[in-house]
Amino acid sequence: MDRNQEPGCKAGRKAADKFLEACLLQLLSEGKLHGYALMEQLERFGISASALNMSTLYRTLRHMEKDGCLESEWEEGGPGPKRRVYLIAQKGTNELAIRIGMMKARKSGIDRLISAYDRMRDQAERPCDTKQGEEKG
Repeated sequence: MDRNQEPGCKAGRKAADKFLEACLLQLLSEGKLHGYALMEQLERFGISASALNMSTLYRTLRHMEKDGCLESEWEEGGPGPKRRVYLIAQKGTNELAIRIGMMKARKSGIDRLISAYDRMRDQAERPCDTKQGEEKG
Protein backbone atom coordinates (compact mmCIF):
# COMPACT_ATOMS: atom_id res chain seq x y z
CA MET A 1 0.00 0.00 0.00
CA ASP A 2 1.17 3.50 -0.83
CA ARG A 3 2.31 5.20 2.40
CA ASN A 4 0.30 8.33 1.52
CA GLN A 5 -2.85 6.31 0.90
CA GLU A 6 -5.22 5.71 3.80
CA PRO A 7 -6.22 2.11 4.41
CA GLY A 8 -9.72 1.21 3.46
CA CYS A 9 -11.80 -0.90 1.18
CA LYS A 10 -11.27 1.74 -1.48
CA ALA A 11 -9.08 4.83 -1.18
CA GLY A 12 -10.37 8.26 -2.18
CA ARG A 13 -13.78 8.10 -0.60
CA LYS A 14 -15.19 10.95 1.48
CA ALA A 15 -15.13 10.84 5.27
CA ALA A 16 -18.91 10.28 5.40
CA ASP A 17 -18.58 7.31 3.05
CA LYS A 18 -15.76 5.87 5.16
CA PHE A 19 -17.87 6.25 8.29
CA LEU A 20 -20.80 4.51 6.59
CA GLU A 21 -18.49 1.69 5.49
CA ALA A 22 -17.11 1.29 9.02
CA CYS A 23 -20.66 1.13 10.40
CA LEU A 24 -21.61 -1.51 7.81
CA LEU A 25 -18.50 -3.53 8.62
CA GLN A 26 -19.35 -3.42 12.32
CA LEU A 27 -22.95 -4.49 11.73
CA LEU A 28 -21.88 -7.34 9.47
CA SER A 29 -19.23 -8.45 11.95
CA GLU A 30 -22.20 -9.18 14.24
CA GLY A 31 -23.90 -11.40 11.62
CA LYS A 32 -25.23 -11.47 8.09
CA LEU A 33 -27.97 -9.01 7.17
CA HIS A 34 -29.93 -7.93 4.12
CA GLY A 35 -30.12 -4.34 2.91
CA TYR A 36 -33.29 -3.22 4.68
CA ALA A 37 -32.10 -4.70 7.98
CA LEU A 38 -28.78 -2.88 7.54
CA MET A 39 -30.66 0.37 6.91
CA GLU A 40 -32.61 -0.10 10.15
CA GLN A 41 -29.50 -1.02 12.15
CA LEU A 42 -27.54 2.02 10.91
CA GLU A 43 -29.76 4.10 13.22
CA ARG A 44 -27.58 2.75 16.08
CA PHE A 45 -24.73 4.89 14.73
CA GLY A 46 -26.80 8.01 14.05
CA ILE A 47 -27.42 7.34 10.36
CA SER A 48 -31.14 7.71 9.81
CA ALA A 49 -33.07 6.21 6.93
CA SER A 50 -34.13 9.74 5.97
CA ALA A 51 -30.48 10.81 5.65
CA LEU A 52 -29.42 7.81 3.55
CA ASN A 53 -31.39 6.48 0.62
CA MET A 54 -31.44 2.81 -0.28
CA SER A 55 -29.64 3.34 -3.60
CA THR A 56 -26.66 4.87 -1.77
CA LEU A 57 -26.63 1.96 0.67
CA TYR A 58 -26.72 -0.66 -2.09
CA ARG A 59 -24.10 1.18 -4.14
CA THR A 60 -21.82 1.25 -1.07
CA LEU A 61 -22.41 -2.45 -0.44
CA ARG A 62 -21.57 -3.27 -4.09
CA HIS A 63 -18.33 -1.24 -3.88
CA MET A 64 -17.36 -2.95 -0.63
CA GLU A 65 -18.09 -6.37 -2.10
CA LYS A 66 -16.10 -5.58 -5.23
CA ASP A 67 -13.20 -4.45 -3.02
CA GLY A 68 -13.29 -7.77 -1.15
CA CYS A 69 -14.49 -6.44 2.21
CA LEU A 70 -17.90 -8.10 1.95
CA GLU A 71 -19.45 -11.18 0.44
CA SER A 72 -23.09 -11.72 -0.46
CA GLU A 73 -25.35 -14.66 -1.09
CA TRP A 74 -28.97 -15.19 -1.96
CA GLU A 75 -31.23 -16.39 0.83
CA GLU A 76 -34.81 -17.57 0.84
CA GLY A 77 -36.94 -14.85 2.42
CA GLY A 78 -40.03 -16.88 3.25
CA PRO A 79 -42.94 -16.73 0.83
CA GLY A 80 -41.45 -13.80 -1.08
CA PRO A 81 -38.53 -13.70 -3.48
CA LYS A 82 -34.97 -14.51 -2.47
CA ARG A 83 -33.05 -11.65 -0.92
CA ARG A 84 -29.37 -10.83 -0.96
CA VAL A 85 -27.68 -11.02 2.42
CA TYR A 86 -24.26 -9.59 3.16
CA LEU A 87 -21.44 -11.08 5.23
CA ILE A 88 -18.14 -9.58 6.29
CA ALA A 89 -15.06 -11.07 4.59
CA GLN A 90 -11.67 -11.46 6.27
CA LYS A 91 -10.45 -8.33 4.49
CA GLY A 92 -13.44 -6.47 5.94
CA THR A 93 -12.61 -7.69 9.44
CA ASN A 94 -9.05 -6.42 9.00
CA GLU A 95 -10.27 -3.10 7.59
CA LEU A 96 -12.67 -2.63 10.49
CA ALA A 97 -9.83 -3.03 12.99
CA ILE A 98 -7.72 -0.50 11.06
CA ARG A 99 -10.55 2.02 10.79
CA ILE A 100 -11.50 1.74 14.46
CA GLY A 101 -7.87 2.34 15.38
CA MET A 102 -7.80 5.42 13.18
CA MET A 103 -11.09 6.67 14.65
CA LYS A 104 -9.80 6.21 18.20
CA ALA A 105 -6.71 8.27 17.36
CA ARG A 106 -8.84 10.99 15.75
CA LYS A 107 -11.29 10.93 18.65
CA SER A 108 -8.41 11.44 21.06
CA GLY A 109 -7.28 14.50 19.10
CA ILE A 110 -10.84 15.80 18.88
CA ASP A 111 -11.29 15.34 22.63
CA ARG A 112 -8.09 17.32 23.29
CA LEU A 113 -9.25 20.09 20.94
CA ILE A 114 -12.64 20.32 22.65
CA SER A 115 -11.01 20.39 26.10
CA ALA A 116 -8.67 23.20 25.03
CA TYR A 117 -11.61 25.15 23.63
CA ASP A 118 -13.69 24.63 26.78
CA ARG A 119 -10.78 25.81 28.99
CA MET A 120 -10.38 28.92 26.85
CA ARG A 121 -14.11 29.66 26.98
CA ASP A 122 -14.19 29.11 30.75
CA GLN A 123 -11.31 31.55 31.23
CA ALA A 124 -12.92 34.13 28.96
CA GLU A 125 -16.22 33.93 30.85
CA ARG A 126 -14.67 34.37 34.33
CA PRO A 127 -14.85 37.86 35.81
CA CYS A 128 -11.53 39.64 35.86
CA ASP A 129 -11.56 40.11 39.67
CA THR A 130 -7.81 39.68 40.07
CA LYS A 131 -6.96 42.23 37.41
CA GLN A 132 -9.44 44.78 38.76
CA GLY A 133 -8.14 44.29 42.32
CA GLU A 134 -4.59 44.87 41.19
CA GLU A 135 -5.47 48.11 39.42
CA LYS A 136 -7.27 49.53 42.47
CA GLY A 137 -4.46 48.70 44.85
